[in-house]
Formats: sequence, C-alpha cells, structure tokens
Amino acid sequence: MEWRDEGIVLGLRRHGESAAIVTLLTRAHGRHGGLVRGARAARLRGVLQPGNRVATDWRARLEEHLGTMTVELVQAHAAPLLTDPGRLSALSAATALIEVGLPEREPHPVLFDNLDALLIALEGDGWAETYSRWEIGLLGELGFGLDLSACAATGVTEDLAYVSPKTGRAVSTEAGAPYQDKLFTLPGYLRHPLGQGGAETEDILGALAISGHFLARHVFSPIGKPLPDPRTRLVELLKRQQSGG
Repeated sequence: MEWRDEGIVLGLRRHGESAAIVTLLTRAHGRHGGLVRGARAARLRGVLQPGNRVATDWRARLEEHLGTMTVELVQAHAAPLLTDPGRLSALSAATALIEVGLPEREPHPVLFDNLDALLIALEGDGWAETYSRWEIGLLGELGFGLDLSACAATGVTEDLAYVSPKTGRAVSTEAGAPYQDKLFTLPGYLRHPLGQGGAETEDILGALAISGHFLARHVFSPIGKPLPDPRTRLVELLKRQQSGG
C-alpha cells in the first residue's frame, strides 16, 4: 500500500531513540498517522512542528497497518507564530481539536483547506475572531452546524439575540426573553462577514463558549474525552487579555 498526499502536522510522539509516530491531517486521506524515522534529527525537528504543511509519502504492507512516512516541508506555518503566545495558542488549539476529535482516516478535504487557511490567517490582524469562526465551521464540517439564520421559535430573521444550547439554533430577543438565563448570548459579529462585525474579546469568548459547548457535547463526550487542554488554555489566555492580565 502506498500513497502521496499533502498534510498538516497535528502532533507527534516519540518512538524509540530517533523515530516518532506523526499524525497529519491530509487532504485526501483524513487524519492519518505514520512512523517517521529520524524524526528527532535536526533536519526534521523544524519540519515536524504542529501546524506545518508537508508533502508526505506513506507506505505499508497492509492498509490497516501504521506504515511509515517520509515528509518534506511545503509551508512553515508554525515559525512566524512562535513569538506570539495568543496566535501560537490558537494554532495549538486547532491542531489538538482535530487530532483528538476527528475520526482516523476519514477524508475531510474541506476541513484540510479550512485549517490551512486558518493557519495563514493567524499571522494577520483579527486572528482571534478568525479562530472563533473556524471552530464554528469545524462543527458544521463534522455534521453539527449551528443555524443562526432565523429564530427557532418564530422564524424571524431580525433581532436575533440568543443561541439554544439544545438545538444550536438562534432565538430572537422576544422569544428568548423568558429563558435568557438558559440561553447563550449570540455574539453579533457572527451575523456579519469576517471583519465587519466589530468583534471584541468579550464577544469572541462568547462565541467560543458556544462552539466549545457543542464540540464537547457532540464530538468529545461521545468518545469519552474532554476538550483538549490547548483549547482550554487558549480561552484562559483570552480571558487574561480581556481583564488586562
């Protein structure tokens, strides 16, 4: 068995003295692991940083085997973010969500492109807003998308103020008033194109509370795992930034 593909490094764990088992999100083969020999050598340490885009060849005797990988750097997404704790935390959160939550060897080419686009966007302004929108897109790609287009109770498309924690659908101010303590507040920027909604840190934290709730409920609880630690650390960092800490 053999194939060649492009992948984004999600993580790696040591195997023996010099090798590592590396996990990639590949365009055509989904989340896929393989043994990379010499992974701890200086030539490959910089290549195998989570977030980097690589070209990879995978070989195994049988399809169900772990197999071996060779990798070549295509784009070093990680290096420009290493000096910025916030951007680096967002990278770590995104790769961890996919590494832990995505079924193995299930193709998700749209998710591959979305992650690659996110990693590029993390170098620019508004990275936290972009990341929050990426998480909501991740829910949609996994089949648990939110519906923020109209009120779940009345069907109106204006004055949407809440999100139901049960259905993931929007709720208007009037319909949600009696239940507002049980609903998520809908961050207004999510109703507008990227960069046009005036997202503040408080709004972004609100969006991450919503996406985190549904990721935990639909993706991680069914496999008996909590949200990954890097994702939790990203939220804590944003909270510190909000409070001026």
